[in-house]
Formats: sequence, structure tokens, C-alpha cells
Amino acid sequence: MFRRRDYRPWYRVILEALWPRGGWVRAAQYVKHRMRRLPGTPEQIARGIMAGAFVVFTPYFGLHFVLAAFLARVMRGSIIASLLATFIGNPLTYVPIAFVSLEIGHFMLGTRMHGEINDSMFARFGNAAGDLWHNFKAIFTDDVASWRELHIFWDTVVWPWTVGGILPGLICGIVCYYLSVPVIRAYQNRRAARLRKKMDKLRQQAEAAE
Repeated sequence: MFRRRDYRPWYRVILEALWPRGGWVRAAQYVKHRMRRLPGTPEQIARGIMAGAFVVFTPYFGLHFVLAAFLARVMRGSIIASLLATFIGNPLTYVPIAFVSLEIGHFMLGTRMHGEINDSMFARFGNAAGDLWHNFKAIFTDDVASWRELHIFWDTVVWPWTVGGILPGLICGIVCYYLSVPVIRAYQNRRAARLRKKMDKLRQQAEAAE
């Protein structure tokens, strides 16, 4: 009953994850619309948005939903809002997020972005994935597991990104919080006023019918 009526091949799923069918502008409008209609006080929803915005600046892809939900629960914010806010991270924003976080992280750790290894960040992602695949095959073959590229990936990308993403993540989260509260409160007030007006109109019609 809950399955999609139109079957999507795997490559279409990947393409639509990178670029939604209606474009990122339409996706952003959808997220904004859903965010406004969430239950809870403006402060609760905004705390959820803050949690999701902060998590976007971490390099733990695939865990953003889990981390955002956990952080929102700790902050007593809206978990659904935190999940929606992770859409701040998308193919259009991840490059500047990664650049800023890595630069700050290497500066704070006293290391350099390239050091003795002069590969690009994308090459390091690929090399780490290659190590994972090689080690997986080594379970079933006589190959020897190798962790060299994964160590390089951790030392030059994951850990500096984790450290460097804290400050811009906090800044982004706090800005999102203070921008969201008045917008959500104004929307909720307008919606409540429309509902009251509609109820008054229905009441008047009922009284006139009597």
C-alpha cells in the first residue's frame, strides 16, 4: 500500500538525490512549507532547525539524520524540524562547507591541508572507498587488508573537518534559530487568525440557518 506506483531504477534514485526532480529551489520551498506547519512552539521548531543546521557541518554523511534527531532531542527541539533542516546540506552547499570546515580545522590543529600527501579531497574519498572495498574482499580471499588510505583520510579530512566544522556549524545554527523564531511565530499567528475567522464565519452561518 505504501510502495511507489512508479518504479525508479537505481541510477534515477541517485540522480534525484543529487538534483531533485523539481530542482533545489522547489525542494527548498517544500521544506519551508513543511517547516511552517510543524506542531510545537516557534522556539521548539527553531531549536530543531538549529540542530539540523549544525549537523550539516559534520563530515559524517549517512548519519546526519541520526545525529540531527539525537541533538534535537537533547535540546528539546522538534526532531522533524531537525531532519528537514539537514537539507541545508546539498550538492550546492557541501563544497563551500567542506572548504571552510577543513581550512578552520587544519588551522586549529596546526596541520596543513595537503601536507606530504598532495591528493585532492575527492581523490582521498575515492582512495578511502578503495581501501574499504579491498578490505571487504580480503575477508573472502587471501589478500591482506590495508588501512593506509583510510588513515590518511581520517587524518587529513575527517578529523580536521570534524574540528573545523564546530565553529561555523554553531554560527549557522544560531543564525538559523534567531531567523526562524519570528518567521514561524508570525506564520502560526496568521494561521491561527485565519482559522478563527473561518470558525466565526461557520458559526454565523449556523446561527443564520436557525
